[in-house]
Amino acid sequence: MINGNREFELLKKIGFIRTSGSAEELKAAQILLDEIKEIGLEGKLDAFPVRNDIVEEAVLEVVEPYQKRYRVTGFTCSGNLEETVAEFKYVEDLNDIDLHDVKGKVILMNTRPGIKNFEKIVKSGALAFVTFQGTIKDSLEESDLEERKLRESVKKYGCLPGFNILARDAQEMVLKKAGNVKVKLIQTEKEWTSHNVMVSILGSEYPDEEINFCGHYDSVPFSTGVYDNGAGSVIIMEILRHFKENPPKRTMNFLWFGSEEVGLEGSKYYIQKYADTLDRSILTINVDVAGCVLGRDLAMVTSDESLCHYIEHLAKEINFSMNVKQQVYSSDSTPFANAGVPAVSFARFGTEGGAFIHCRYDLIDWLSSDSLAHTTEFVLVFADRIDKAKINPIVRKMPENMVKDIHQYLDIKTEEK
Repeated sequence: MINGNREFELLKKIGFIRTSGSAEELKAAQILLDEIKEIGLEGKLDAFPVRNDIVEEAVLEVVEPYQKRYRVTGFTCSGNLEETVAEFKYVEDLNDIDLHDVKGKVILMNTRPGIKNFEKIVKSGALAFVTFQGTIKDSLEESDLEERKLRESVKKYGCLPGFNILARDAQEMVLKKAGNVKVKLIQTEKEWTSHNVMVSILGSEYPDEEINFCGHYDSVPFSTGVYDNGAGSVIIMEILRHFKENPPKRTMNFLWFGSEEVGLEGSKYYIQKYADTLDRSILTINVDVAGCVLGRDLAMVTSDESLCHYIEHLAKEINFSMNVKQQVYSSDSTPFANAGVPAVSFARFGTEGGAFIHCRYDLIDWLSSDSLAHTTEFVLVFADRIDKAKINPIVRKMPENMVKDIHQYLDIKTEEK
């Protein structure tokens, strides 16, 4: 039986900042291991390297037509830039009009340098880029400025020094028509160790058919990460407890991934290391964000459309409000789907103003044991149905529309397939 109070207590235990490769991330992993042991199983840690450089100095200062040095952080892994003065330009949409004359300039962008636009930025010849975070209404007292990372997925196009400032400062620079800026970014290379937490239960009837349960347990800076994604972590722990007490017919792998927040590093490592076992996986169930009181439950299916219909029918049968979409979800389900394993991510998205991610307001105050149990119960019913099926109902072949969307998300070119 699902126990929301037990989930909530475990969530409190891991509700602290636990960033990629940090001692706190390892502490959270050990808490999960201890919980697995309490259930009566032996889990293990699987270590993997994660590069995240150390920024020694970051400078962004307007020198013309006014002078002001702004609070700034540098993008780790984005390279060094010796102190220089360059022209500043605000590029609103990163289209050809915005980028046609930015060579040698420092550009302020409205978005992060994702896969879709980083190639254009590098080719434009810009000297450096600037992003911003928060909102223009934030007070300085409630403004956190994270040190962002230039992810490996975009660096195949090149390396470009990056900076991050507050939204209110970005607005001021545009409003005051900042012309020339002094910039400097110095960082040293650093490799950290992150960990995946793993445990399996062997199936009693179909041991060669495997169901994967996963969720990431790391957080971003300044965030206790209880909503994103301590909640998903405790949900799959509760499901592990159920199947320990009610042995499954199919083998079940329970996976808590580290370093998801810096580019799905834990799940990518797992897929690479255990590639020769993935042909036994019939389904991956990922849980990422849950527990909010004000919100709605969704299932994002990266698989054949028939699985969407299966989940929709099940939701109607048990009277559970569930929005189902066939799509790629930006979480640990995607590396599995890219490897050909059907995947579904369950989430309870907070309504606007009802939950917060990637900031200091991701707090346990906005979550409840009832909401955790609510989502857990549906995920368990769904998983139990798949496990008990006489014949696996999941279509193993990834449909072309999903293959296209996965490759677009991961920026896999035709020649790389």
